[in-house]
Amino acid sequence: MNLPLLNITSLKHEARIFADLESSHPEPSLYGVTDGKAVGTYLEAKFKLHLAQNFQIEAGNAASGLDLPTLNLDIKTTSIRQPQSSSPFKSARQKIYGLGYDLLIFIYDKRDNLQLQTATLEIRHLIYIDAAYSADFTLTRLILENLDQNCNAEDLVALMRDRMLPVDDIEATSIANELLERRPLQGYLTISNALQWRLQYSRAIGEAGKVLGVEAL
Repeated sequence: MNLPLLNITSLKHEARIFADLESSHPEPSLYGVTDGKAVGTYLEAKFKLHLAQNFQIEAGNAASGLDLPTLNLDIKTTSIRQPQSSSPFKSARQKIYGLGYDLLIFIYDKRDNLQLQTATLEIRHLIYIDAAYSADFTLTRLILENLDQNCNAEDLVALMRDRMLPVDDIEATSIANELLERRPLQGYLTISNALQWRLQYSRAIGEAGKVLGVEAL
């Protein structure tokens, strides 16, 4: 029997089903585990297996760097205690115009049961962020405010320097000129500068379901 192709609508539907099932599943292998990366690897692998049982999907590969490249989407898992994860740095423009791909984020609360020697991952939030809204909240807000005040390229370059965007003067000028021609959308991530972007989701959690592009599933 040929399985149907996975699309964004079915992905969201299956993510909700999976989150409900996982929230009540006692898992012995996670008991006592404090390594967030190990928990995330478990959760992501189990969700992909859930999808593969019902749909045709293309697994992620090193070239794309995405979990579901055919959907241009990456899956993130993080603890409610510190909702953040890393993402590959490709260009400083990602902080302004978005990461370039959608995000499906499982935010869990891990609880160990001493008596049963099991752990449960209660999915506290399940969020879908459209790629267009995956830029940095503060930087895009400041850029939009400056553009509304009829700023020029020099003003925007100064703003990028003030916010320590990792670009040289030539790239900053190029981005500034692009911004005057193409306004960014308001982003809803907090993106910290590093060798890898550090994505923080507290604002996205608070805005999910209230703003365009950030859904609470």
